[in-house]
Amino acid sequence: MIDYRLDAPLDVPDIVRVFDSSGIVRPTGDPARIGRMFAAADIVVSAWSGDTLVGLCRALTDFSYCCYLSDLAVDKSYQGRGIGSGLVNRLRAALGDEVSIVLLSAPTAMAYYPGQGFSPADNAFLIRRQR
Repeated sequence: MIDYRLDAPLDVPDIVRVFDSSGIVRPTGDPARIGRMFAAADIVVSAWSGDTLVGLCRALTDFSYCCYLSDLAVDKSYQGRGIGSGLVNRLRAALGDEVSIVLLSAPTAMAYYPGQGFSPADNAFLIRRQR
């Protein structure tokens, strides 16, 4: 049984563990940076198996027009159980139908997002981070 929580407090070591075990690449060697990433989030949805964090999504939004889904990660041992879909669905429910969700996909996840209701966009631009 997976319990989903909206804006529940998360411990940085748990976030780092989920990122590292999910296959997503984040600066987990810099826990302070991970902490800042989550402190600045507008909305976080987390997935729990008992007291264990097994998935999360972090987003930045104005709650009116657009939302950037910056992280979607599920512990590899829990992948394939619909947890990613559950996280996205709860994010969508919290945002409502006036808000578009935008994300940048890792190359290895490109096939995943169309099944979650996302359509590709050809009109995006990016200035990459330096580190």
